[in-house]
Amino acid sequence: MIFRGTATAAGSMVLVIIAAIAVFLIVKAVPAINKDTENFFTYKSWFTDGDTPQFGVAATVFGTVLTGALALLLAVPVALGIALCLSHYAHRRVATSLGFVIDLLAAVPSVVFGLWGRDYFYEPITNFSKWLHDTLGWLPIFGSEGPYGKSILLGSIVLAIMVLPIVTSLSREVFMQTPPENQEAALALGSTKWEMIRTAVLPYGKAGIIASVMLGLGRALGETIALALTLGGVYDIKWDFLGPGGVTIASNIANRFGEANDTGRGALIASGLVLFAITLVVNMAARAIIYRRREFVGSA
Repeated sequence: MIFRGTATAAGSMVLVIIAAIAVFLIVKAVPAINKDTENFFTYKSWFTDGDTPQFGVAATVFGTVLTGALALLLAVPVALGIALCLSHYAHRRVATSLGFVIDLLAAVPSVVFGLWGRDYFYEPITNFSKWLHDTLGWLPIFGSEGPYGKSILLGSIVLAIMVLPIVTSLSREVFMQTPPENQEAALALGSTKWEMIRTAVLPYGKAGIIASVMLGLGRALGETIALALTLGGVYDIKWDFLGPGGVTIASNIANRFGEANDTGRGALIASGLVLFAITLVVNMAARAIIYRRREFVGSA
């Protein structure tokens, strides 16, 4: 009875905190949004000084979604491959040691990843971007003629490395929870190890995989310092991964909050409200997908 009451109170407190954050963001953001509501959602630049400030979240929302999606595209296949290797292929001692290292990687501060990406990835990504442009420049995403360096590509690669341990650790635990009888039944029917994984392990862990990917996306959408150090900071909407450009809501807040005036701070808080809404929608969609998956499995 005591435990049940404590758990209920803790869960209710989480809802209260989320509601309090939402109220704070709305109260602080409304004055800035009211100055030019239409441009706030469509304007790409960010000018909050002067008598006629003009600012909008179009470019920052685009950059946030693009870097997060590209980071997941790079990280998820690798993370699932590592998780399957640790859970079903690697020797138990090796899997334990590698799993410990991956868990440690998740604890590295984001500023370390940002500095590492800026100082050590800059030149390799510059050369790689030149090669991509020379080879696949007919594609719009590789059409930029430079200068290369800080770009969507660099930021997304650093972000993918940051997301990798989260998705890997959760997926590994999900794969290891697959009932042994399911795996043994598949092997008894003549399946190879990969066929057993494809028919028994992956379907069973689909809901967990979705949950791990959504948690990784949440980390990607809210990342601040690493992207502030590796993105070009150009307010524009373009499908170009190589050229100087890219700004996210979180990196824009980090770069501009310290020197912002009252209008600028209100505008940045308003952009934080947009990020809060995006994250909330992503998590609600993930919960809906997982719920439908569990419901389907239960009915089957």
